[in-house]
Amino acid sequence: MERKNVWKSYTSADLEQLEQVAKEYKLCLDAGKTERECVRATVERIEKKGYRALEEVLKAGEPLKAGDKVYAVCMDKAVAVFHIGRKPLEEGMNILGAHIDSPRIDVKQNPLYESDEFSYLDTHYYGGIKKYQWVTLPLALHGVVAKKDGTVIHVNIGENEDDPVFVITDLLVHLAAQQMEKKAKEVIEGEKLDLLLASRPIEMEEGLDKEEKEAVKANVLRILKECYDIEEDDFGSAELEIVPAGKARDCGIDRSMILAYGQDDRVCAFTSLFAMLDVEETDRTACCILVDKEEIGSVGATGMHSRFFENVIAELIALEGGESELKVRRTLQNSKMLSSDVSAAFDPMFAEAFEKRSSAFFGKGLVFNKFTGSRGKGGSNDANAEYLAQIRRAMDAGDVAYQYAELGKVDVGGGGTIAYIMANYGMEVIDSGVAVLSMHAPWEVTSKADVYEAYKGYKAFLTGI
Repeated sequence: MERKNVWKSYTSADLEQLEQVAKEYKLCLDAGKTERECVRATVERIEKKGYRALEEVLKAGEPLKAGDKVYAVCMDKAVAVFHIGRKPLEEGMNILGAHIDSPRIDVKQNPLYESDEFSYLDTHYYGGIKKYQWVTLPLALHGVVAKKDGTVIHVNIGENEDDPVFVITDLLVHLAAQQMEKKAKEVIEGEKLDLLLASRPIEMEEGLDKEEKEAVKANVLRILKECYDIEEDDFGSAELEIVPAGKARDCGIDRSMILAYGQDDRVCAFTSLFAMLDVEETDRTACCILVDKEEIGSVGATGMHSRFFENVIAELIALEGGESELKVRRTLQNSKMLSSDVSAAFDPMFAEAFEKRSSAFFGKGLVFNKFTGSRGKGGSNDANAEYLAQIRRAMDAGDVAYQYAELGKVDVGGGGTIAYIMANYGMEVIDSGVAVLSMHAPWEVTSKADVYEAYKGYKAFLTGI
């Protein structure tokens, strides 16, 4: 099926709105480089639009009614947002679901060490990365340190203009003959992704002859204590993430693209949120759920496999008119969902990995993947044809540019999303998202046109299905 480049159809008014969406999207990317930061940025935005924490509604004992706006947060790493519709919840919701975690490098719990007068942080990478892509880049340190007294210190070093940045070193090419013979997955080993932290030894007090055994590490500990009130033992209850330093930027001399870290899957998360905030009135309850841990299997308390979402639905059912396990099941089964996740954009530089008739292209709009998985559709959700017809009707009614795609050639590889997890409830689910170049790299590329069409498509889904 031939899909035209949507840039050719835009009016001046369309282009103005496109640039506004892109501007807001880049601001969200800069504010949300970790899942915690994404949740915090989301809550700030939705509360300005009148959304209330579910905890407050429960304490007040207020019943839910059409037009109410509520949200629930799980461990500061996942958030579910609801705009209550006119129909009872058990008739189903329209759900946008995306993940807000991205491939990165995590700091271990006993990370600080010194080697030959360099101080490092020991690390463990998170999600599917090409390890060699992460060396010699300016890197930033984001996260939290939870102290025993209950205080939580927020860490963000490397993003402000005056901040220092960090780096993971690589072997100089002059001495790399053996390294260059290795396979790409072995060029940089996981245990060599440690973050270079410092090289300056601590200054000894006058009158003391004894030198500090690990003087560089001692200096790091001094700085951490003075600047952040962090001691070495506090790393044991810290969650620190290493991400590329720098802001989201326009890409290309025509400014048609966006270059940024974490667009898988925050490009779908934030456009889903924008669409959700534009919902005014709706028959079916509109929902946007942003979750953690998709990159490692959607596991844990903040991943889609957890009972967080189901528990929140149970609370909403109780507020609507009384507890009922059956109504919870009906609500989930009768719901319809877009599993909002990115797709691989066709890259002419690596055309051999794609089958062009089934590829997603820049500038051709929101991508729908009837199925994902790998090779024989393994691990896939496979959407029903009847549901696809409803989606097509809603997209056409909303004047949304869209396309169909698969993730690469059949025997080359593949990928998964949260779609199959929600489909276990019996609800209709299909994958949809934005095409991305250099997916899972430290810096990923999207088309502004596709970002804009995703926002339009998600809005059309929430109000038109």
